[in-house]
Amino acid sequence: MSSHSTNPGGAPRVRRRALLGTAVLAVLVALAGLAAYVTRDGRTPSKAPAPQASSASPSSTASASASSRPHGSLGDLPVPPSTHDPIAFGKAAAAALWSYDTRAYSQRELVAALRGWLTSEKKYADTASVDALVPSRALWKQMAANGQFATAKVNEAHFPDSFTQALQADPGAITTAYVYAVTVSGKQSIAWKGSSHGGAENRVTTLAVQCRPSQSCALAGVLPAVAP
Repeated sequence: MSSHSTNPGGAPRVRRRALLGTAVLAVLVALAGLAAYVTRDGRTPSKAPAPQASSASPSSTASASASSRPHGSLGDLPVPPSTHDPIAFGKAAAAALWSYDTRAYSQRELVAALRGWLTSEKKYADTASVDALVPSRALWKQMAANGQFATAKVNEAHFPDSFTQALQADPGAITTAYVYAVTVSGKQSIAWKGSSHGGAENRVTTLAVQCRPSQSCALAGVLPAVAP
């Protein structure tokens, strides 16, 4: 999905982002770039390549396989799975973040649905990093005029090497927040009215996933740099 320019600002958001970064940092001490995440001032949310509103003439609607969507048929808003497996949750979350359908729901509805994936522990929930991956309302309107939609296929997900190494060195470090780093790779396919094939791009992202033993996994945020 695309990002749009926002200005989160404010001490509360900075503190939440710092807490999330600190939680991940506890088990990712070797990961370059996390220090920048912890010290970010909150004015530069995570970004992803922006989908372009198609200028194709509306002569026909491109077909897409419903199986490429992680949550039911094309057009469904994403619903988080009930799982205690951070890898499985990371795959589902990445697919949800890479998918959208301007024909089926509004930008506001998608934002609300994705926020439903976030942990209820507000101090660890980086809402801005998730919101930044949704096209702005203005761009969404242009995309909707062309019936643009995107589907996602997840190829693989894993704990970054630095995560596993740090966890092995200090297994108890994760028990404060139970936030795991999960790197997910896959492909996003975009189509619109009048397109016969659309376009596709490879995607890779590192997510912060909270999985406490007593509750299902939830999304904590999207890290600004990919951890291999």
